[in-house]
Amino acid sequence: MGKQSAFTKRFAPSEADLAQCVRCGLCLQHCPTYLQTGLEAESPRGRLYLIKAMSEGLIEPTVNVAGHMDMCLQCRNCEAVCPSGVPYGRIMEHGRAAVLAGRRSPFAWRLRALFLREVIARPGRLALLASSLRFYRASGLRALAERTPLLRDRIALAPAITGKEFKRRGVLAEPKGAKKYRVALLTGCIMPFAYGRVHAATARVLARNGCEVIAPSTQVCCGALHGHNGDLPTAMALARRNIDAFLAEDFDAVIVNSAGCGSAMKEYGDLLAKDSEYAERARLLASKVRDVSEFLASLPFEAPEGSLDVSVTYQDSCHLAHAQRITGAPREIIASIPGVRFVELSHADRCCGSAGVYGLTQGDMALRLLAEKMRYIRETGAGVLATANPGCMTQLEAGLRRHGLKGRVVHVVELLDESYRRGAVHV
Repeated sequence: MGKQSAFTKRFAPSEADLAQCVRCGLCLQHCPTYLQTGLEAESPRGRLYLIKAMSEGLIEPTVNVAGHMDMCLQCRNCEAVCPSGVPYGRIMEHGRAAVLAGRRSPFAWRLRALFLREVIARPGRLALLASSLRFYRASGLRALAERTPLLRDRIALAPAITGKEFKRRGVLAEPKGAKKYRVALLTGCIMPFAYGRVHAATARVLARNGCEVIAPSTQVCCGALHGHNGDLPTAMALARRNIDAFLAEDFDAVIVNSAGCGSAMKEYGDLLAKDSEYAERARLLASKVRDVSEFLASLPFEAPEGSLDVSVTYQDSCHLAHAQRITGAPREIIASIPGVRFVELSHADRCCGSAGVYGLTQGDMALRLLAEKMRYIRETGAGVLATANPGCMTQLEAGLRRHGLKGRVVHVVELLDESYRRGAVHV
């Protein structure tokens, strides 16, 4: 019983999930951390061995063992290429949850869970953090720190908070012309502070395509960061609140412009599968969730007319490409814009090293992965880097600064919005 209590059985991955791995190793060459280290323990297969051994009480979740789990980006590239359909993302979340809930969970894990639960999931406290980061940038302290050798690597990946906060709730936009759809927008936790402009662009683009856009006032953080980092109770509590908030409205789809959030909401049915009160409602809400690019491509969206005259490359956000398996829709949107010269990025679906709070917990590996990504981006010669997730945007912006590259980072929907608006000016 002692060994089992160190790896809490309440959250341990199911034996059926763990048994699906046949140890073929096809995932290894798609795992960013394995490619960087060459170590089996830093591969999906190696981590599954460790989780299975802990689940069976054969080894303890020591700091060393937990460290291999912590190095995982949860990019789910392995899951996308697995011939056996191993639900690696679910296994890793439950494995981390079992360690975190155990008697000897690493202090760093408990501290991270506390930060995510008491700051990221609480809008008032998150607003204070965002204000501090905004001052940090505007005051010139960030620029100074990034030029200081002893500080440069430690603060390189701190998010840049710019622009206006997106505070709007209720009806965000009315359709241009006849109303075809009524959609609800997840505003989330980080996006309103870091990239409020993306929400504004999303609302305008959806309205242009016949949508009334609403934002339920009682919605909260989706819980993705909490689930990824092993705090499943908090992830479940946030999911329940969102289910209540969104299902109180009448809508055709829930639109999400953050890949990680969309992935988490699409998996609410799995997250709350054992909750007799919420399981069915969780599956219902999950069935209505659409990434903004996925939704627009399905309409199909109105062809834009404004020419942008820019070279663009696209970085696949991991939870859009690997968890949601959406790669064509964003490229379809980019290709539709007049004047855009699209340059495909080498290894576009390989993680940039953002992975939620990974830059805070695994800074060295995050910077290694970012350096590799910047090398490929430099080869494209593109002046615009498009992606589909706020974490990716922050990471790529940091990469441009750190590696002295010119360019700007945008969400895919921003390019479409810009083309629509330019086209309207020239009508």
